Amino acid sequence: MSDWTIHAIKYGERAGRTRADSFIFDDNHDAPHTIDYYMWLIRGTGPHQGRVILVDTGYDNDEARARGRPIRLDPVEALKPFDLTPEDITEIIVTHLHYDHAGGLHLFPNAKLHMQAAEMAYATGPCMCHDALRMPFTADHVCEAVKRLYSGHVIFHDGEAEIADGITVHCIGGHSRGLQAVRVRTQVGWMVLASDASHFYENFVARKPFPIVVDLQNMLDGFDTLYQLASRPALIIPGHDPLVRSYFPNDLAEHICRLDVGPNGEMPLL
Repeated sequence: MSDWTIHAIKYGERAGRTRADSFIFDDNHDAPHTIDYYMWLIRGTGPHQGRVILVDTGYDNDEARARGRPIRLDPVEALKPFDLTPEDITEIIVTHLHYDHAGGLHLFPNAKLHMQAAEMAYATGPCMCHDALRMPFTADHVCEAVKRLYSGHVIFHDGEAEIADGITVHCIGGHSRGLQAVRVRTQVGWMVLASDASHFYENFVARKPFPIVVDLQNMLDGFDTLYQLASRPALIIPGHDPLVRSYFPNDLAEHICRLDVGPNGEMPLL
């Protein structure tokens, strides 16, 4: 039995949003609501010492300019406190192919990708004929995933799968057809990197769906799945919530916090 360390790496944020951008059916829809952008790094201990798995890649400065959404750190720069080069990353769990999660795939040339087959089918299929569903994707990022497939560097999963002893992926859907959450065994119990199965704590706690959604029932059912996968609610890590940096200790650099040691103390929303 082995445990893993997990770090949340913030590479950007976006203000100028309101709660209407984060929650369906919110009474206070005009109030400001900032979003943070993260990647996550999982590193092995014990028999898995030296194994490194990146969960999502963020997006780079070219994408930031194209979308008018600046970032604080390029994904490669964000990883430097770990003494990792892009070539050191050989495994990436792609939770889904939206631009802010897969926009840096091309930066890590040696990485094999773990993806849900449903996500590749969704991002390359007829749903992309609809502007509203296509909006969070960027064609170059999807094409990068296809190139990895043709070079033998994509491992597809269908539902639940084990990546390593103590790391599993679970298809949630909802926000994107093949969105997957990542369950990791840590020293404080089973932790769940929800990614966009829940952008904010408030999404799963108050059962308020996020407005970008392909299947609302899957999104709502996914909130229940997160609770079932985690040892306790405090170990569910939402994909974009600035509160993560308040609840978990800073480590290595200002933009990094360590998750596997558990939260600092009380978590009011939970």
